[in-house]
Amino acid sequence: MNTAGGVRRCTQQRVMSSPYLLREARRIAVLRALRLGDLLCAVPALRALRTAAPHAKITLIGLPWAHELVSRFAQYLDDFLALPACSGLPETAGQSAEGDDDERGEDGEGMAGFLELARARQFDLAIQLHDSGRVSNPLILALAARRAAGYYVAGQPCPDSQSFLPWCNDEREVLRCLRLVTHLGAPAVDRRLEFPLHPGDRLALQALPGVQRLQARRYVCVHPGAHFASRRWPAPRFAATADALAARGYEIVLTGSAGERAVIEEVAAGMRHPAIDLAGATRLGALAQLLQSAQLLVANDTGVAHLAIAVGTPSVIVSSGGDAQRWAPVNAIRHRMLHYTTPCRPCLHAQCPIVGHPCAHGVEVQGVLNAATPLLARQRAA
Repeated sequence: MNTAGGVRRCTQQRVMSSPYLLREARRIAVLRALRLGDLLCAVPALRALRTAAPHAKITLIGLPWAHELVSRFAQYLDDFLALPACSGLPETAGQSAEGDDDERGEDGEGMAGFLELARARQFDLAIQLHDSGRVSNPLILALAARRAAGYYVAGQPCPDSQSFLPWCNDEREVLRCLRLVTHLGAPAVDRRLEFPLHPGDRLALQALPGVQRLQARRYVCVHPGAHFASRRWPAPRFAATADALAARGYEIVLTGSAGERAVIEEVAAGMRHPAIDLAGATRLGALAQLLQSAQLLVANDTGVAHLAIAVGTPSVIVSSGGDAQRWAPVNAIRHRMLHYTTPCRPCLHAQCPIVGHPCAHGVEVQGVLNAATPLLARQRAA
């Protein structure tokens, strides 16, 4: 078993920075049409953008579910544009924050209407903070902003040699986002993730059955779901881990989306100790409130892992199939990511095609408990 180590340096050649782009921009678009964890990893970059351009109107272009984040992160974001389903970007097929599918299909008329609306905003700067740019760079250029910025793959066309940087595969996602905005002139001194909580989040949480008996720091959240089965640690191992933590005196709270109910029920059925099952019951704010008062999160490498970092809750995360280097937390002391190295990582399959799912089964229950022990002993402020 391996744990994610230190941050590897990007070895691609850097180009001359372009700080004037942010100084002059008054209308900025940021394309990040991804799910919860991906968006939270971009918060430090959004914070840096706001610091560098305090008077600019910053618009997030994201999946429809992300509209709620504009009000939650009002200190960094001013407006929102929902990206419709578009060819080449599978994320836009329609998903909730936690990855549940909806019925939104590809719609050419929707894209035409979106581009008309976006172009009417007359953006001074459009930042492609979505991916390597293979598919998203044509989209960011189609916004017809005065200038565009982002990443491009070496050997592929570079839209602008001053404002686009070469994509590096060996970067942590938080640092990658920061590298781009730093290049554009923003300070990158703060790597913290954050998720502001509202009073209504606590009220929504307290309205859920079983939550009233929970005592702060005396329960552990266990999140056994992930959008793809290839990214899930086996349910029996989650059950065994939860039982071991319950034996240490912690209440166990099972969390997940409605679409993950089957795997959560499998974990609950495999446990000897009782657990509070909140599958599909928590909206995003209530889930964050629940995590903030927990002593620990044990989960797959999915959005809730980044949410725990954002609210300051220690975590042990099992990365099955994913890019453990890219998504590993910057703070490897409070947030432990465990993974088993296989030559097929990172995996693009929804179901593992290899008999035995070795990347998931390579992480043992005892390894997770060993990682959890010092985090459980750590005292946290209430």
